[in-house]
Amino acid sequence: MENLALIESFSEFKDDKMIDRVTLMAILEDVFRSALKRKYGDDDNFDIIINPDKGDLEIWRNRVVVADGEVEEDNSEISLTEARKIEPDYEVGEDVAEEVKLVQLGRRAILALRQNLIAKIHEHDNTNIYKHFKELEGELYSAEVHHIRHRAIILLDDEGNEIIMPKDRQISSDFFRKGENVRGVIESVELRGNKPNIILSRTSPKFLEKLFEQEIPEVFDGLITVKAVVREPGEKAKVAVDSYDDRIDPVGACVGVKGSRIHGIVRELGNENIDVINYTTNTQLFIARALSPAKIVSMEINEEDKKVEVRLNPEEVSKAIGRRGHNIRLAGKLTGYDIDVIREGAEEDVELTEFSDEFEDWVIAEFKKIGLDTAKSVLEHDIDDLAKRTDLEVETIEEIVNILKSEFED
Repeated sequence: MENLALIESFSEFKDDKMIDRVTLMAILEDVFRSALKRKYGDDDNFDIIINPDKGDLEIWRNRVVVADGEVEEDNSEISLTEARKIEPDYEVGEDVAEEVKLVQLGRRAILALRQNLIAKIHEHDNTNIYKHFKELEGELYSAEVHHIRHRAIILLDDEGNEIIMPKDRQISSDFFRKGENVRGVIESVELRGNKPNIILSRTSPKFLEKLFEQEIPEVFDGLITVKAVVREPGEKAKVAVDSYDDRIDPVGACVGVKGSRIHGIVRELGNENIDVINYTTNTQLFIARALSPAKIVSMEINEEDKKVEVRLNPEEVSKAIGRRGHNIRLAGKLTGYDIDVIREGAEEDVELTEFSDEFEDWVIAEFKKIGLDTAKSVLEHDIDDLAKRTDLEVETIEEIVNILKSEFED
C-alpha cells in the first residue's frame, strides 16, 4: 500500500491527548467516506478497514456482476468482462470486492482529505474543551495573563486553553501584568463556530460566594450556608449567611477574629467593603440587618408591590444610604424590596420637588441619586461632600444651599 503522508500522520493524531483510539477511527472513517461520496456519489457499498496503530488503511468497493452492456450504475455494478479481469471465474449475479487505492482518489482529493481530517480532530478537541468548561461554570478558576488588550485580558491555563476576561468583568482597581496569575469564576461558556468562548469574571457575585467557600472552612464543609450575595464590584458587597447549627455564629465565623478570615477576600477584591449579615426569614428583621449600620425607628412593608418605607432619625439617614448610595441599593437587591427612606420629623421639612421652579429637574435628580430628597437632608451635608457625591459644581451647590436655607429662616 502507498506510503502516503496521510497514513504516516495517523500515529501523531493517535497520540493526541484529547482523543482516544476508537474516536480517532470513527473520525478517520467519516473523513474517508466523505471523500468517497464526492468521487463516486455514494459510499454505501464501500468497506473501510483502518489500523491507526500501524498506519494501515484499506478501502474495498463492493459491486454486483451484470452481463456485458447491462451496467446501469457504475458504482454498484460491474460488467462480466471487467469482473473477470479481477478474477477469471466470476459469474453474473456474484459480488465483487475490489480494493480502491488512495491514488485513485486523485492528488487534490488526498490533500483535501488531510485538511478535513485535521479540521475534524480540532473540532473534536474543541467539543471536549467546551464540555469540560461548561461543567465548570460558576466555579473558581485561575489562569495566566497572556495578552492585555484594551477591552479584555486574554488568559491561558496550564493546558493552553484560551480564556477571556472582558473589561466589564474586571474590578475597577484590577491591574495585571503579563505572566501574572488571575483568579475568577467561569461565568459562561459558548461555542462560537467550532471554537469555545470561555469568559472569566471577577465581578460576578458568584466569585465572592466561591471565595467564601475556599477561605472559610465552615462554608466549605456546609456548616454555614451563603444564602445571598450582592455586589457593586470593587466598592461594596453584602453577604447573607446562615447556619443550621445554633452553636455556630455564622457572621463571626466568616469574619474571624479582628477580620482575620475575611481580610484575604477583601484584598482579593481590591479592598471591596464586605458586610456579612445573618440571614433570617423574618422580612422586617432582614431588611433592618441589610441596612446596617443604620438604626431603624420603624418600617411599613408593602408585600404586594415589594416596597418598604423605612423611618430613621436624621443622623441615621446617611448611614442607611451609604457612600454614593451603595448601602441602600445593595440592601434593596439583597432583600428584594424597593426601600424608601423617610426621615423622622419630615413634616417640618420640604420636598426638593417643591423647588422645581428654582432648580432644574436634573439637579433634583442628582440629589435623589444619593438619597437626598428633602431640603433638610441636603442641608445636613457639607458642600464639599455634596460636590464629591454628585455631578454638581461647588458654585451650583452653594447657590442651592442658600435657597434652601432661606426656606427655614422665617
